[in-house]
Amino acid sequence: MGLSAVDQTSLLRTAILGLISIVAIGSRLYSVIRFESIIHEFDPWFNYRTTKFLVNHGFDRFWNWFDTAAWYPLGRVVGGTLYPGIMVTSAAIYNALHALNIPVDIRNVCVFLAPAFSALTAVATYLLGKEVKNATAGLFAAAFMGVAPGYISRSVAGSYDNEGIAIFLLVFTFYLWLRAVRRGSALDAALAAGFYFYMVSAWGGYVFIINLVPLHVLALVLMGRFSNRIYVAYSTFYALGTLASMQIPFVGFQPTFTSEHMAALGVFGLVQVVAFAQHVRTQLPAQQFAVVLRVAVAGLFVVGAGVLALLTARGVIAPWTGRFYSLWDTGYAKVHIPIIASVSEHQPTAWPNFFFDLNMLVWLFPAGIYLSFRELTDNHVFLILYALFAAYFAGVM
Repeated sequence: MGLSAVDQTSLLRTAILGLISIVAIGSRLYSVIRFESIIHEFDPWFNYRTTKFLVNHGFDRFWNWFDTAAWYPLGRVVGGTLYPGIMVTSAAIYNALHALNIPVDIRNVCVFLAPAFSALTAVATYLLGKEVKNATAGLFAAAFMGVAPGYISRSVAGSYDNEGIAIFLLVFTFYLWLRAVRRGSALDAALAAGFYFYMVSAWGGYVFIINLVPLHVLALVLMGRFSNRIYVAYSTFYALGTLASMQIPFVGFQPTFTSEHMAALGVFGLVQVVAFAQHVRTQLPAQQFAVVLRVAVAGLFVVGAGVLALLTARGVIAPWTGRFYSLWDTGYAKVHIPIIASVSEHQPTAWPNFFFDLNMLVWLFPAGIYLSFRELTDNHVFLILYALFAAYFAGVM
């Protein structure tokens, strides 16, 4: 008996996704094929050195390691001054392979980590596209992600840097978030918080997640689409994600007192107020509820703004950093913080780079935005916000 049409379609999608993953890995191996299995660039060498220390001496010594050779002659407290996600991931893979009696050098694990994760990124992009639209859109998105020149440049073999695993974590966290919103599932939101914690441990770009997710929630609230699903998803994600992120020493208590995290906290408070208001609406006549709502909103706004201003003025909440100001004023860093402006990746992006890094996707981008606006589902609202803010920040840094 042959396979049914549904099974054939599922098998074909799996085969296509497998081929996309193979192409994604293969397109990142040219540096190894042309030269050899080595680590490239400066930061990857430091990451490789710390990974070797972790493998040879264990997690406790790694976490408390004072590296006298780094930042010479001052030295460096390694555990408290880096994102350990990529080192722990490589060490876990290395130990798992050796537990299976597969002899492999830690250098080779580090060299091939980013290409391997590019395949996972393609799968995560497929899941995200499927969640937003359908499986066909997911396959196209996975294919584009797998061979996008801009992503290849950050995940080529030997480029052992944080982005090698962080891009996968970014995409997969967004997939889990949209799934949590659609289903109103605390479990999915908890999984999203878990992968957000993994992202925090891997890369400072986690700030993009903890600002885009609350922005999505705020947009849905303003559009009148607040529901119990959103309340459960965001409350679970924010509470668990924030508590988990504070376990990384390099992050510490920043989620509670830095300006970059205040939007997420504010939206968390707003969600509680809106949920309470909906409950009160069921208990009061419409006219009385309208009066109570106006007074409550005005009072909360005044009190909240006053508390925020007071805490900022007294130094409890840290002000915006120079790097943040440079996102809105591209000339700020040159005048006030030259050391930030001296780093090439902090410079505004030249327009030709978009064509080199995105290729044909430059032309598909506005079409995708247009189609998302034609059917404003909750997922499409997120996609529009994601696209617009990603495009802006890609252009200024």
